[in-house]
Order: sequence, then structure tokens, then C-alpha cells
Amino acid sequence: MTTTAPESTTALERRYRRLLLAYPRKYRAAHGDELLDVLLESAEPGRTVPVPREAWGLLAGGVRSRIAHQATGNAWADGLHLGITAVAAANLAALLPYLGAMPWWTLLSALALLAILRGRPLPAFPFTLVTGVKAVAVAGGRQAFDLTLVPVDPSFLTDRPLFADSSPFAVASRYAVVLLGLLVLASRRQEAPRVRSWWWYAAAVAVAWAGPRWMEEITGFPLSLSRLAVETAAFGLAATGCYLTRDHRWALASGIYLLVTSVELATHAEQLTRQHLAYWGVLAVLLLGAACAPFRQRRHCLD
Repeated sequence: MTTTAPESTTALERRYRRLLLAYPRKYRAAHGDELLDVLLESAEPGRTVPVPREAWGLLAGGVRSRIAHQATGNAWADGLHLGITAVAAANLAALLPYLGAMPWWTLLSALALLAILRGRPLPAFPFTLVTGVKAVAVAGGRQAFDLTLVPVDPSFLTDRPLFADSSPFAVASRYAVVLLGLLVLASRRQEAPRVRSWWWYAAAVAVAWAGPRWMEEITGFPLSLSRLAVETAAFGLAATGCYLTRDHRWALASGIYLLVTSVELATHAEQLTRQHLAYWGVLAVLLLGAACAPFRQRRHCLD
């Protein structure tokens, strides 16, 4: 018993520490050891695996703590920054499949997203402006800055030419939203935007992928299942964040992204199907839930 007890305690402690990784780093530094001591003291002798209820509680509490940690600072500014980050990631996703044909313009779009992620609106503005002018020109069949063969054929992720399903107005609106948001953020010198996660690049790759297909091949404006999954998950997380923190920043970000998506769908009004309307409806319902969640009534205990 005396030889196996230390080994079992070490194994249990190691598993508890892995579960505590769900919490933000600052929270672990301030309360991690104290919480770990409480968990180990309450554990049954000889146990090497956490109780499922405890494991679920730690994971849920970690996610809740991370969401609450994000609800700091000015909600309007942070929501605006998050919204233009999502639109900038979508702009990069539109160019990613054409990296072989337009490497420098795709790189500029990636740099624009990088500057936005790092909370640097001023450096992001010229990258976004130049890339936007080029994108609108290609969508309209014109030339800007350098000679580009139109249509631009993809090299991976999709099989459709660049902006074959988009109009110059829809492309311009996406970049205009980002540019206006950057100007607003740059004017607020008293508080720099939050640094965002690198996972936005992974989201851009997923949105850029044209599969799996869930619409008929003859559809004039197809939407990939991967894009639907990423956007639905993002809107669902936004609604969850608004519900847990009673904060509207994620609703504002979702509204900005849905506005851009609505403009894109409106330019293809004659090609829309029930699947397009269902796609928009799912995002709209999640946005409505995110907008209403901060106003839910608090529960009070009866004396």
C-alpha cells in the first residue's frame, strides 16, 4: 500500500493538471495549486482517474472562465474588433485557394489579418486597402497594380475561379466594413484592441475549402458544408458567450459578419435556394439568441 499510494497520487495529480489546462493561464497561476490541493484531498484513496462528474465540472468551469476572461474592456470596441477579424479571415479565405496564381496578394491579405489579430489597426489599414482594391478589380474583370489573367484559376481547396460567385459590390462591401472598423479602432488611442488567437488562420482555411458538398452541382451560388459548420459553430459560441457573461460584444461581432453575409446573399437573390435561406436563417436565429441573452432575467433565491 505504501509503495502504490504515491504512484496513484502522482497519476491522479497529473490528470487533474491536464484538466486544469481548460482554465486561462492567469487563473491557473493564481488559483491552480489551491484548487489542485482541494481535488486531491477530496479524492478517494487509491484513485488514479478523476470522477467523470469532476472532470466535466473542471472542463465546463474552464470554458466558462475563459469566456468570462474575454469579457473585459470596452464591449463595443472589442465587439467591433472581433467582427472585423471575422470578416478579414473570410477575405483571406476567398484568396487562399488561388495562392499559386496570386501569391503576393494572398500574402498581403494574410498580413492584414495578422496585424488585426495583433491589435494593430494602423498597419492593417494599408494592407487591407491595397488588397481590397485588387480584389474588387479582379471581381470586375479589371486590372489593378499588376497584370492578372482573368479568370483566376484555383490551385487547391476549390475548383471554381476567383470571385466567380461574387459581384464587385459584394467584394467591396466586405473590405469596406473592415476598413471602416479599422479607422474607428485607430481613433481610440486610449485602449489598444485585444490580441486574438492564431486559430483564426485555421478557420480561414476551413472556410476556403469547397467541400464537403451539400448543394446540387448546378447551384449558381454554392456554399460548402465546411463553411456552414465553421460559421454555425462561431455563432453558437457567440450566443454562449453572451449568455454566460451577459455581455453583448459577441452579438455585435456576429451582427457585423451576418451583415456582410447578407449583402453577399442579396447580390445572388435570383440564385438562392431553400438551402441558402436555411443557412441564413440558422445564423440569424443564433444572432438573435446572442442579442437577447444578455438581457435574460437573473435568478434570485427566496429568503
